[in-house]
Amino acid sequence: MQHEHAIRAMSSLEAFSQKTFELFDATRPGLTDAQNDILRRAYELAYRYADAPDGWLLLTGSYGSGKTHLAVAIANRRVSVYGEKVMMVTAPDLLDHLRSTYGPSSEIAYDALFDRVRNTPLLVLDDLGAESPTPWAREKLYQLLNHRHSAQLPTVITTNSDVEVMDGRIRSRLTDQGLTRTVQMDIPDHRSPGAAQIELNLTNLDRYQSMRFETFEDRRAESLTDEEKQQFENLIGIARAYAEHPAGWMVFIGQPGIGKTHLAAAIAHERKAHGDKLAFVVCSELTDYLRAAFTPASPISFDKRLHEIKQASFLVLDNLQIDAHTTSWTREKLYDILTYRFDCNLPTVITTYQGKMDARLASRIENKSRCTVPVWSVPPYRGGTHRRAAKPRRSPTSS
Repeated sequence: MQHEHAIRAMSSLEAFSQKTFELFDATRPGLTDAQNDILRRAYELAYRYADAPDGWLLLTGSYGSGKTHLAVAIANRRVSVYGEKVMMVTAPDLLDHLRSTYGPSSEIAYDALFDRVRNTPLLVLDDLGAESPTPWAREKLYQLLNHRHSAQLPTVITTNSDVEVMDGRIRSRLTDQGLTRTVQMDIPDHRSPGAAQIELNLTNLDRYQSMRFETFEDRRAESLTDEEKQQFENLIGIARAYAEHPAGWMVFIGQPGIGKTHLAAAIAHERKAHGDKLAFVVCSELTDYLRAAFTPASPISFDKRLHEIKQASFLVLDNLQIDAHTTSWTREKLYDILTYRFDCNLPTVITTYQGKMDARLASRIENKSRCTVPVWSVPPYRGGTHRRAAKPRRSPTSS
């Protein structure tokens, strides 16, 4: 009897009695058609799983996307319609409960509690990755997930974290395509208007409304040389092709005034029309945006802000500068973002006019399998006033 009380206390399902399929909003105003389509498909897959749970269901996405609601709706339906025993718990709470069993006042022994969790007919493990990444925590989660993976027990998991950076043993089980169905819910947070407004301010693409491919092509009216005209045509073709099928990085390097930001904005407008959750940000504004998370009035945490930038489906980082005047904090945060996006091969457009580039950044830009760096030696645009072309610029990594 005491054991049952301890189990009920650990499971947080009663606190989420209102999270049902009937109360889930599968269409949200303000979302793009593509985002609402993601939401609808996630709802339909979760509903089917609730009626016939088989294997694992992994729901990934940012904060407030609706992952937990769908996971709990599955649990509530299994309980109310099918009378099944279900355990629903967040990963941090689960580990706290397991630690508490070592105390003298615990109502249940560690072995008994862990055995119930491992073998419950349906486990909903919410917020995997939010726990403290201690060796003990990683080992307990691995033991839990490995047992349920081997026994193929129905399990629903939600996470805000990138699966690719999780412990390799856990990642291999989460990504087992023979057992796990993954739903990526790239949906903005619907719970925090303040946070949504901040994201809108960060992605300031509205500032560049006039910067489209059509207006960029107006430079054809200038008196460019034949070589410059050919380079100009090639540049537009490369940028348009990337905007249609973005892969890896597109890096525009050159002196101010040649149109790097214009072309980056044109690509971003195309991706926005495709429904991408994009971030278009000037480098200096990005660091201000991250620092603002440390203020008491900030509606979202620093980790969440950094997470959103790192995992944005499409990022434009305008006027990137990493030089002797860059603070060590700014330098490391930029490296964190860029290294993550490079390793995950996430679509990223960078504009910069640096001549001698930072070595760590240059090593990535020089990787031709993931980066495209178009030749860019046309003269600066001066409202139709043409200046003779400068000598072709040197390699971005040259002194």
